[in-house]
Amino acid sequence: MGRWFVARLLQDGKEVVITGRNQERLLEAGRQLGVEVASNIAAVNGVDIVLLSVPIESFEGVVKEIGPHIQPGQMVIDITSIKTLPVDMMHRYIEKGSVLGAHSLFGPGAHSMVNQNFILTPTSEEERELSAKVSGYLEKKGAKVSLMTPQEHDEMMTVILGLSHFIAIVSADTLLSCDGLKRMTEVGGITYKVLFTLVESVVSEDPGLYASLQMNLPGLSKIEKLFQEKAQAWVGLVESKDRQEFVRQMKGLRQRLEESAPDFGRAYENMYKLVELL
Repeated sequence: MGRWFVARLLQDGKEVVITGRNQERLLEAGRQLGVEVASNIAAVNGVDIVLLSVPIESFEGVVKEIGPHIQPGQMVIDITSIKTLPVDMMHRYIEKGSVLGAHSLFGPGAHSMVNQNFILTPTSEEERELSAKVSGYLEKKGAKVSLMTPQEHDEMMTVILGLSHFIAIVSADTLLSCDGLKRMTEVGGITYKVLFTLVESVVSEDPGLYASLQMNLPGLSKIEKLFQEKAQAWVGLVESKDRQEFVRQMKGLRQRLEESAPDFGRAYENMYKLVELL
């Protein structure tokens, strides 16, 4: 995502300096992107905005290192997928500059910011003023911006990211334990294609990132245990061949979804549109 944002900032005519842990990869990225490379401390010297795109496990070390070198008027924005811990760390180590937690809810495969979701997590009046500026920039690019507290963000991401990824990973493990996966993929219908697309999109990404999310999102294990309990209950209906109860419960789910999801009736149509784009 760091590279993704660098490319967009360069398109806007911004001057960008990049830094990173691996010197060889850093130099290669600088060559490919056509930007200056520097050490962490040198990179933040005199810039207007510092954008932190680092693994959560490395976050404290980076912020602790650059914190004393951030000056009044400089803005530090982090784009990690978790917000409570990084925002707390920025408050702890960055005393002079302004900070803001942000999260882009899409991956580096996105072609632009149009219709992409961003979450900003200001915690003070100063940060709300900064978020207004950031929101203005993002919305001009066509993005959809939401504001919430870091805690609200992490609670939502527990389901939005954590549970979704968990379902995809377990589904991948299950599919790969079945015979004839290649053949099933060739002849699979729409529902299977959507499932397999989710599986492939998650499994093909950086396992370290997904491990970080699974280990750091608050209360995720409780949600995953709830999923296991629900799965076991539905398995019980299948094993007992209780068709009447299966139908009754599925109708109940549909009714509850219709009440909470305004576009529920368009889901089947949208699924076909999604597959047509693949």
